[in-house]
Amino acid sequence: MTVIDPVDLSRALIRRPSVTPADEGALDVLEGVLSGLGFACTRLKFEEVDNLFARYGEAAPHFCFAGHTDVVPPGDEAGWTRPPFDAALEDGRLWGRGAADMKCAIAAFAAAAARAIEAGAVKGSLSFLITGDEEGPAVNGTRKVLDWMRENNIEIDHCLVGEPSNPAEIGDMIKVGRRGSVNCWLTVTGKQGHVAYPSLAKNPIPALMRKLLVLSETPLDDGYERFQPSSLQVTDIHIGNPAHNVIPEKATARFNVRFNPNWTGETVTQWAREKAEAVAKETGADYALETIVSGEAFLTTDMDFIHLLQDAAEEKSGRRPELSTSGGTSDARFIKDMAPVAEFGMVGATMHQTNENVAVADITLLTDIYGLIIERYFDRFAP
Repeated sequence: MTVIDPVDLSRALIRRPSVTPADEGALDVLEGVLSGLGFACTRLKFEEVDNLFARYGEAAPHFCFAGHTDVVPPGDEAGWTRPPFDAALEDGRLWGRGAADMKCAIAAFAAAAARAIEAGAVKGSLSFLITGDEEGPAVNGTRKVLDWMRENNIEIDHCLVGEPSNPAEIGDMIKVGRRGSVNCWLTVTGKQGHVAYPSLAKNPIPALMRKLLVLSETPLDDGYERFQPSSLQVTDIHIGNPAHNVIPEKATARFNVRFNPNWTGETVTQWAREKAEAVAKETGADYALETIVSGEAFLTTDMDFIHLLQDAAEEKSGRRPELSTSGGTSDARFIKDMAPVAEFGMVGATMHQTNENVAVADITLLTDIYGLIIERYFDRFAP
């Protein structure tokens, strides 16, 4: 019988300083554990990013656990009361970068998988899709692994992402969707000149400000089922003019739109362009709008799967998770194109912070919940 201690495995993963895109052996640790359980492991390297796909069994249904071993930088390590990659156990808590987001969840699911395999509960396929490129550009990670899966005719039926979904306690929340995100750069071009002779120049700044006011003050919508209203936020204004007596030629602003399923990345871009164009006609200013869609909005509606997750979490934690779409983006935005997906993991109160930490008891509790999810998943969905 192979027994995996989820706390020990969490510590082993945290001790690998896998700041995006470096792996530093984190996937080696996980692959060694999963190989020992009988998983067929495939390492997939795209550019500088290492990824792992591991599968136990070949039959349907295929239940996939997805996550990432990469972490954000620790920042000034002098601000940490315990070194960020020592994985210290103190005061009933595990301290270190990646504890909440999301190495402990990976360890918990691996430990739960070991129990399920030993009990003969895997009546189909169980897999891990683990990337080293979630905290970074997310170009050479999950998205390309999914492409590889399609090329090799590997399908999944449902997916659980181990992101830290719980605000305060395990059992608080399951993420059943995410808002989409569009990053935008708006540049207005005028004519450079002397500030004392404004009639000979054309200042782009007032036109840029008018465009930003129209964009930021015009509501996109009133919300969507389980979603808050879409939101546009200006994040930067760049002029780059070092002289106090020169009217600049160009002015650029950056803004982000987080949108619900009322929109797509394409329709958000079209909306922003129409608003900017209307102001351009009034001011006569030339402008350019560039956009990058980093993810589309989605809502998982497979309630059999969602209720299974809720029931398991409630039975083990005593709390029935709220269904939410709050927060930023995750790799679920790619997985939703292949299978119904939800997110449930550790408490995220300290993720990305100095002195990131989780309760040791929460790692054990999450392992128990994951174990019940695996057991009930195959009882419900296996032929």
